[in-house]
Amino acid sequence: MKKILIIEDDQDIRENLSEILELASYETHQAKNGKVGVEIAKSIIPDLILCDVMMPELDGFGVLKIINKDPELFKIPFLFLTAKTEKESFRKGMGLGADDYITKPFDDVELLDSIEMRLKKSALFKKIDNSDAGLRTFFNEARAEAELKELSKDRDVRKYNKKDLIYEEGQIPKYLFFINSGQVKTFQTSESGKDLITHLFSKGDFFGYINLLNNEKYSENALALQNSEITLIPAEDFRLLLFKSRDFSAKFISLLANHAGHSESQLIEIAYSSVRKKLANVLLSIAAKSHQMNFRISRDDLASFTGSAKETITRTLTDFKHEGIIEVHGSEIVIVSEEDLRNMPQ
Repeated sequence: MKKILIIEDDQDIRENLSEILELASYETHQAKNGKVGVEIAKSIIPDLILCDVMMPELDGFGVLKIINKDPELFKIPFLFLTAKTEKESFRKGMGLGADDYITKPFDDVELLDSIEMRLKKSALFKKIDNSDAGLRTFFNEARAEAELKELSKDRDVRKYNKKDLIYEEGQIPKYLFFINSGQVKTFQTSESGKDLITHLFSKGDFFGYINLLNNEKYSENALALQNSEITLIPAEDFRLLLFKSRDFSAKFISLLANHAGHSESQLIEIAYSSVRKKLANVLLSIAAKSHQMNFRISRDDLASFTGSAKETITRTLTDFKHEGIIEVHGSEIVIVSEEDLRNMPQ
């Protein structure tokens, strides 16, 4: 029986939702505010979360932010409950990465259909493994999503002979690499000419993504240890999958972490921190060029400058605002703490 967590401060709505879902053979758990909801989520690991937006203690946005940073919870489908009049709340919620929203008063059929669809997609993702066929299935499913329609249909598959160099230290990353067959090592060369192996990768592994995440040149070399067949995933596809859609991002991080030297929590932190650092640098650069701490710039332009999705930039700007680093007035940004931007962790 699938477990659904309902986070809603209105007792009547909460109990009504629970009754409908239990009649549809779901196991329900209730929380009267966001703080209690997060605690319950961590203890039961639900299959889906229904969460109100406006609540005491911790609102829905705060709940989603905590969920997205928890490696045990960030894969869980998350649906907002919002009033029809809360259009701004809806836009903000979807910008933060919610999977969907349901308007109050809700239609029973619409509610159950939306939940069933999200649970089916979640179940499909769990079946996708680190294989050539699994990767193709994942990309085919991703391209069916409206926000991921820009994904390229064809990816370059290259054959490397034993001892062929795949990339060199100092080159600019253009691809994420996936090994269909063979084995690859990454290594650094010391001043004395000695090679230090940093990682070994084999069939089903991704490699080359840490430098892509940090938007920096390769810090090591990659060499085929055997005759290998490798799929090259364009950097643009990589960023779309990682930042554009919450449910695909969760599965993608899971695929990356599988067999790799980084845990899912580390990858979440790297991805999140890299966007914050890049955005901080862009804001400082614009301020320096305009010779003032307030300026106007669109979210689309900021996304272009940082190589991130617009939704990710909106989410990060909101974080900076809540942390007192900037003020946001429409398209105008005011830098409040230049020091915090300069000292933003890598």
